[in-house]
Amino acid sequence: MSKPTLYRGGKIASEGSSRLRTADVVVDKGIITQLGAGLRAPRGSDVIDCGGKLLMPAMFDVHVHLREPGREDKETIRSGSEAAINGGVTGIVAMPNTDPAIDNGGLVQSVMDIAAEKARIPVFTSGCITRRRAGEELAAIAEMKEKGALIITDDGSPVCDPLVLRRAMEYAREFGLILASHCEVMELSGNGAMNEGRVSYQLGIPGIPACSEEICLDRDIRLAQHTRAHVHIQHVTTARGMETIRRFKKEGVKVTCEVSPHHLIFNEEDIRDYDSSYKMNPPLRTKDDNKRLLKGLIDGVFDVIATDHAPHTEFEKNQDFGSAPFGITGLETAVISLFHHFIRSGKFGWDLLVKRYSAEPRRLMGLPEAKIAKGEKAEFLVFDPHGTTRFTKQYMRSKSSNTPFLDQELEGAIDRVVLGNKVLVDRMKRARGK
Repeated sequence: MSKPTLYRGGKIASEGSSRLRTADVVVDKGIITQLGAGLRAPRGSDVIDCGGKLLMPAMFDVHVHLREPGREDKETIRSGSEAAINGGVTGIVAMPNTDPAIDNGGLVQSVMDIAAEKARIPVFTSGCITRRRAGEELAAIAEMKEKGALIITDDGSPVCDPLVLRRAMEYAREFGLILASHCEVMELSGNGAMNEGRVSYQLGIPGIPACSEEICLDRDIRLAQHTRAHVHIQHVTTARGMETIRRFKKEGVKVTCEVSPHHLIFNEEDIRDYDSSYKMNPPLRTKDDNKRLLKGLIDGVFDVIATDHAPHTEFEKNQDFGSAPFGITGLETAVISLFHHFIRSGKFGWDLLVKRYSAEPRRLMGLPEAKIAKGEKAEFLVFDPHGTTRFTKQYMRSKSSNTPFLDQELEGAIDRVVLGNKVLVDRMKRARGK
């Protein structure tokens, strides 16, 4: 039987307030049994000194590539979920662009079974919109919903045929599913490898124009407006696309959207040395897009933060920039990098991070949010804003390390991750309570 634990003197971050309040938290048998100032440690308990640290609800990521089945050399459900835990994330939704693609109920069930056996956190899966993600015939949507798929998406590819997409939205509406859209006009993207513009011309790298994303985004939301379906726009990268979403939201269209940490932090200027860690799809855009996407996040245009965690082998990413695959890992770096670049400088507060990367993602998936409150299940992380983290291969739990943060040291550290009566990550000192 696990002992009670008193987390003493930490500051509590929540989605509802920009002010941090200092409180003690007692966890017993996986439940928060006491919350308040000056609590006495239960007899025989562990006491964790959280002075100078923060306790916040654990995160939830709605856009993760786990590569299983088919490319377990890049990532597995086990390794990907461990990477999530290392980054303070206690729930993830896997994308269906595996090999074979998750386009039927049997494959959904298979992924859920593996996750139940191999993962220490809840792992959910999406299903494909079309069979084999080929964009031609609808996948077994009802069957996948029955087996537990939370959303449908052909992520990694758009559904090019608008009639097929319309029919898919009509099915999704009837089955109460969210249709998540990767927005790209393939004919415009061509063989592009980065944002089309001044930097791509200087580097001699074929570009992907912003309008490739923006045209498809507009089309998909208009189809959702027509069908009254719920469309979720994945990994928005351009300010113009974001403003389109803002406008349709005001018109009452059921559209939600996500932004990835790397599209807030990095831009095309970072590719100067042809480092393929910065190659992703949709690509890094401009400094102005960074600023305006950040403002959109603060304004509430973006419903959720999602990493689009996309692991690749070192061999694949070590090819030349044009040949290397698109993708960046992000589960382990998201919380710390957002603190390092935005929270510590006051650009936004902990309340926004908790709202957009913990509470709203769970609500979007129809799941109960994690809360630090009396009577709630313990599902939180302890964060040290005075610590530092160096993202070495030894530190990271993902099988892949294709991130610009590799061997970089950032401000902030995740000291403990708690889920129910289990401590999933423990980097803290503790003393026996009296």
